[in-house]
Amino acid sequence: YILAPSQLYVDYSQGSLEETGLTLTEYRYRGVITFVSDIWEGEYMHLFTATGWTGELRECNEGVLEWLHKDALAALPQWAGDKLFLELIHEADTPFFSMKLQYEGETLVYAALNGKELAI
Repeated sequence: YILAPSQLYVDYSQGSLEETGLTLTEYRYRGVITFVSDIWEGEYMHLFTATGWTGELRECNEGVLEWLHKDALAALPQWAGDKLFLELIHEADTPFFSMKLQYEGETLVYAALNGKELAI
């Protein structure tokens, strides 16, 4: 299952998701994404998957939080690059990875996985 929205702050020292009210008890660091844009400031996103947590969901000022089955994610609006890294974390045996996504406006113009260009 996936908790949406995906932009949640993780406190690495406590294993908590500040905006949700949840504390992670079992999680895995899956990868890091570098976003490059011609109109927005660049940023990094760190990807985790979790199989254990405690606490209850609470309201969040980032948007409405809800549990979604991971198979339902494909039906939601997504950036082109999101589809690339979501495919990777969908598989449990995917090793840690680094991905670079470059956009011109809202168009993905370049993608690389572990330093190797991907066909987009």
